[in-house]
Amino acid sequence: MQQWIKNNDALGAVNRGVPCESGLCTLCDSNCKGKCETWLSCLEGRKMLYPRRFGDSTSGGNHVTSLGIGYHALRIQGYAYGSSGITNNMTHNPDDCIFTNVNVETSFGNEIKTKCRVPIMTGALGSTFIAAKYWPSFAVGAALAGFPIVVGENVVGIDQQSEIKHGKIIKAPELERRIEYFKRYYDGYGAIIIQMNVEDTRNGVAEYLIEKYGNDVILELKWGQGAKDIGGEIQVNSLEYAQFLKERGYIVDPDPLDPVVIRRFEKRAITSFARHSRLGATDIQSVDEVRNDFMESVAYLRKLGFKRITLKTGAYGMENLAMAIRFSADAGLDLLTIDGAGGGTGMSPWNMMQHWGIPSVALHAKAYQYCKILEEKGMKVPDISFAGGFAREDHLFKAIALGAPYTKLVCLGRAPMIAGFLGSNIEGVFYPDRKAGINGHWEQLPNSVTEYGKFPDEIFCEWETVKNIVGEDEMKNIPFGAIAMYGYADKLAAGLQQFMAGARKFSLSDISRNDLITSNRETEEITGIPFMTDALDTEAMKILRG
Repeated sequence: MQQWIKNNDALGAVNRGVPCESGLCTLCDSNCKGKCETWLSCLEGRKMLYPRRFGDSTSGGNHVTSLGIGYHALRIQGYAYGSSGITNNMTHNPDDCIFTNVNVETSFGNEIKTKCRVPIMTGALGSTFIAAKYWPSFAVGAALAGFPIVVGENVVGIDQQSEIKHGKIIKAPELERRIEYFKRYYDGYGAIIIQMNVEDTRNGVAEYLIEKYGNDVILELKWGQGAKDIGGEIQVNSLEYAQFLKERGYIVDPDPLDPVVIRRFEKRAITSFARHSRLGATDIQSVDEVRNDFMESVAYLRKLGFKRITLKTGAYGMENLAMAIRFSADAGLDLLTIDGAGGGTGMSPWNMMQHWGIPSVALHAKAYQYCKILEEKGMKVPDISFAGGFAREDHLFKAIALGAPYTKLVCLGRAPMIAGFLGSNIEGVFYPDRKAGINGHWEQLPNSVTEYGKFPDEIFCEWETVKNIVGEDEMKNIPFGAIAMYGYADKLAAGLQQFMAGARKFSLSDISRNDLITSNRETEEITGIPFMTDALDTEAMKILRG
């Protein structure tokens, strides 16, 4: 079994708790004072690609062999000659073939293409309160960096200020707030995607969106996610709010209308309630019924006027995966996000995250196989996004290569949220009057921050870049978390450029499965990617025997 390392002395990164494969702690706390690799990247940006203390130290890799099946057991192939994917008036001359010229832009979509500056998107940031608290940082950061952000399920339903009449939404201030933050800085790259589940469908969220925003937004249907096998949930500590949610039609556990439960709450024997969503398609018993229901849902949304529709599916088994891919192709969807087990969450049952579903690398390898079958049948395969435990630039390359040429994006769930936490904590120190409104936790800057500077334009490596984009006058409206997000995205982009240059691929679409090797036989068997000493061995023998 692979043992994850808590401390990375070369980068100066430290995990507070046990790290996941992504490098994030299993529990990522908004009050954290650092210093995991992602946390540091929000401050230092692309400088975090390199070991620290240059000129006074040397460093060496400690991850050469990998045990167990996972993305960690995939390695990136390098080449000593050649170049492909030359664009933008570049030539094959070494003066042009430098990593800073690598094009990491991507696009996705069926008839309408959505452009992205970086091949990432956020996971669904929905009704979990941490998404609402730090939304300005998340949305503004995504808009400035030019990648899609997803508004998750139930945002309308849990909003106490929203109004529902005759079973349909007529007012949705929280949803509107989230959309407007992104739209204010949107410049043609990225998108805002609104996710719908059973309750959202019942409440008429789609009808509300098309009437108010038209095709400025993308609609996402949801079949599940990699962190849980049941509907989405949140936790509330107010009896009145729990009763409101129950009356809105949600499942609330324990029942806040039960007199015994009320007395238990008053005695502080229980202190919170869990609000759950419903499982979809429980009245459907066959694949054909699933297909018909799905196609009818998409047709209805098209009739409403939506031109861009996507699907998010979770870590289900092979039949469900095949349905998601085939039905998305049949419906002409713009994107299919496939989230493997090990994915993150705002609130999911812990042992469910640990023990249900198909792990990411196995699920994604099978997704490639199924997409290829459809392509060989002459069908147009939907654009794919892989999700489930990603945070670093090597993850981006590996995920895109494993599913190439179908993967256009990599979905990052918890990692980009760190930028919002960190930026808000720093902003609250400099502007105490904003602290409560932006959910800052700190009274003063910790040493892990002051080692980079005393003022914001010192602390955030991308401060001046963002100021150049929005203008000096507008900087007062930019959340510090958005600036941190920009630094993190820049680090990912630069790191991806470097991996791509080493693979001699200067456009994202040129990345292929041939750019990967496996470091153990188990992962070779699962993924179909050759073991490292088998890859190109035939070509090697031709050289030796020629």
